[in-house]
Amino acid sequence: MDYQLPVLVGVGEVRANRGRSVGEAREPLALILEALDLAAADAGAPALLRAADAVYAVRVASWAYDELSADVAEGVEAKPKHRVDSPIGGQWPIRLLDEAASRIASGQSSVALLVGGEAAASASALSKSVADPVRDLGWTARPGGPTPIDAADLGSPAMQAAGLLLPTRVYPLYENRLQADLGLTPAENADWSARLYADLSAVAATNPIAWNTTALSPAAVGEVTAKNRLVCEPYPLSMNALPFVDQAAAVIVTSLAAARAARVPEEKIVHVRAAAGVDDLADVVARPKLGRSTALADALTGVLDRAEVPAVDFLDVYTCFPIVAKLAGLALGLPREAVLSVTGGHSSFGGPLNSYSLHALARAAERLRGGDRLGLVHANGGFLTSQHAVVLGSTPADRYVTGPVLRRERALPVVADVTQLDDDGHVVETATVEHDRAGAPAQAFVVVSTPDGRRAAVSTPRGDTAAAAAWSLDGRVTHVGRRAVLRDGVPRPV
Repeated sequence: MDYQLPVLVGVGEVRANRGRSVGEAREPLALILEALDLAAADAGAPALLRAADAVYAVRVASWAYDELSADVAEGVEAKPKHRVDSPIGGQWPIRLLDEAASRIASGQSSVALLVGGEAAASASALSKSVADPVRDLGWTARPGGPTPIDAADLGSPAMQAAGLLLPTRVYPLYENRLQADLGLTPAENADWSARLYADLSAVAATNPIAWNTTALSPAAVGEVTAKNRLVCEPYPLSMNALPFVDQAAAVIVTSLAAARAARVPEEKIVHVRAAAGVDDLADVVARPKLGRSTALADALTGVLDRAEVPAVDFLDVYTCFPIVAKLAGLALGLPREAVLSVTGGHSSFGGPLNSYSLHALARAAERLRGGDRLGLVHANGGFLTSQHAVVLGSTPADRYVTGPVLRRERALPVVADVTQLDDDGHVVETATVEHDRAGAPAQAFVVVSTPDGRRAAVSTPRGDTAAAAAWSLDGRVTHVGRRAVLRDGVPRPV
């Protein structure tokens, strides 16, 4: 029935302060409210904002809010009975859309607002100035300041002990394992990544909301230079997400009945047909496969199964690092030449942290209004931990299809104290080397299997260039499958 069919009726996006000017800095809430006004204008139904019975807010990282959903509701003069403020995680735009669509399908809701945004570029500029965001610019002071990061968001105890605290260090571990599993040389794998990200830059060049709008060649993406320094092998800066952006997006989700009652033009309506979510183990070290993501594959194939479609006209994969796009393409059996985004990816479009996939929903709506029939939008959170995907269509399905988030819980035993391990007999599962800003190897991160079948994460001392360089892939095909020795928990390749 029409009141049980969820639809997207309005999308709005904002890009602000591209010049990182202190005088033009606006807080994320202001950007979000502007995006909502644009979404309401896009739907041709401004009254939908005040009529919202649900507000979903994706966690903002660049500025702290007690309850962003309440601030958003107040800003549009809505009185929602249902509000959600998400935790940290890039999966939340699609996971919240799934919840909003599910509540509409069950008759609990008819108009929902889904919002997110960041002002990391402005926050960075302000931190380097004498201006106070609250005192001088009137930014919200409840509580204000950067959002604190919970220790649990930095990985398991084993990951934290080894220094695997950042996505820039963890995603390359998957990349280097995949390279070994596929039998590629470092050069072949780097060429694949460079071509993928050059294609994304070409997409971003056509997107007016993109932070970077220059189409790059594969050589420009892949060549390591002073400006495109190596971060963690094998990724130069151009293959890392770009978080210092000011971008916001808003999506208005209604029932088909509510859309028609508000006189939203039929050509603006995009149908939410199916969704699927899968979570992997929080501890990367304990995951059985470090060159694949079962959770990602299951989310992608699962949403297509639920939508009862064999393929879509386009898809947008969450591309914070090349490995995510590669694993998605492999899971769907796509050729390596496939362009896996309609938004532009995190390094060219910009990576507004948790809210990137809201922008992907906006681009998807544009494509479906322009003639495409089916599209898939994917979102990834954590360290390839949480996956969620949605199928959207230009025409309705009989009903909205979803289900509970599935969980992958088969875990390998993990070593709690690596200093207690014997020196020899360990097999390398994967490794990466972080480089300093001058381009020198600074620290290596290695995951090994122990002789008794456990996993361990180990690292070289920070700043020990010689120990780190021994793990570099420069001139080597791979360390995967080779032996490693430990000296007081410090790994050395054999």
